[in-house]
Amino acid sequence: MTTVTTDVDEVREIEGGAAPQRFARGWHCVGLSRDFTDGEPHAINAFGTKLVAFADSAGEIKVLDAYCRHMGGDLSQGTVKGDSIACPFHDWRWGGNGKCTAIPYARRVPPLARTRSWPVLDQDGLLFVYNDPEGNPPPEEVRPPRIPGALADDWTDWKGFKQTIVHTNVRELIDNNVDMAHFFYVHGSFPTFFRNIFEGHVAAQYMNGVARDDIRPPAKPGEPRVLGNSSAAAYYGPAFMIDELTYHYEGFDSEAILLNCHYPIDANTFVLTYGVIVKYSEHLSPEAAEKLAEGMSTFINKGFEQDVEIWRNKTRIDNPLLCEQDGPVYQLRRWYEQFYVDVADITPDMTDRFEFELDTTRPVESWKREVEENLARRAAAQG
Repeated sequence: MTTVTTDVDEVREIEGGAAPQRFARGWHCVGLSRDFTDGEPHAINAFGTKLVAFADSAGEIKVLDAYCRHMGGDLSQGTVKGDSIACPFHDWRWGGNGKCTAIPYARRVPPLARTRSWPVLDQDGLLFVYNDPEGNPPPEEVRPPRIPGALADDWTDWKGFKQTIVHTNVRELIDNNVDMAHFFYVHGSFPTFFRNIFEGHVAAQYMNGVARDDIRPPAKPGEPRVLGNSSAAAYYGPAFMIDELTYHYEGFDSEAILLNCHYPIDANTFVLTYGVIVKYSEHLSPEAAEKLAEGMSTFINKGFEQDVEIWRNKTRIDNPLLCEQDGPVYQLRRWYEQFYVDVADITPDMTDRFEFELDTTRPVESWKREVEENLARRAAAQG
């Protein structure tokens, strides 16, 4: 009897478990503060439930669970009355600290009449809500840093500020922090320098990028031509990134801040929030900076839309197969895990300092050849 053997390579199978039902511990930006101070209640679908945000008589924004503890009425459909939010069902009044302040038809308020009040931070014109599955207050050391230029007279206001609902787990967005190659294939630029540093609750990305001449649209008459950019971006906690950008134009540089943040609606849906501000300079009058910021916001909006399209069609993968020039995906995910476990279960490998700099020599050489070949084919086609 003859036994026939075949040399068959083992197939790499994708492992993609269910997304965690727990929501990350940390500060989450839910929008511009000014949008919550109009005297009306505002619904926020977040952390697997519904919240209500409203401003009291002093203009301080408060956030409570939206469902009334009396009979389940939706407080976001109610009315702001003084320093309380009144339920549209039976007019029970709830103060910003979660205590029931009045029941107009009742002799007294039950001693147990309390609802959940969420920690809130109003900073740099942004409203943050703190989530902690264990119910602990936010430590001071994880407070989001101030944004350079926010609300300053020598910077523009937020341009292209947008909130988009994305139907996938938030980890897909976090992975971008270490994903060098997708900048070339998805966003039309390629990094010439790429480095990550993770430490404590901060995950930073440092990158220098060059624009792709084969797909970059020509500058409009009177507009400067962008050559590339330098970026210092960092997540401060699980959901709030500040990206300090320097765009390099012919003859001058321009400083900008990109806001990139999110909050979860449920395990497989999140709200992506982004916007940009630009600094005035001797090279940019306020009018020119405003115009440049508008154009920059259009470009950035397109970039996020490109990411969303990728996320919409990809699958969750817990065991990505990586090559030498891919970034430290597994290390980033280990850092990210600290926000999904109890504080007592955080281990040093989640928070110890980790540094990784990618060797961009081979990718840049390959990408330059691809760009040159594309330009040559285009020139030949045009005769």
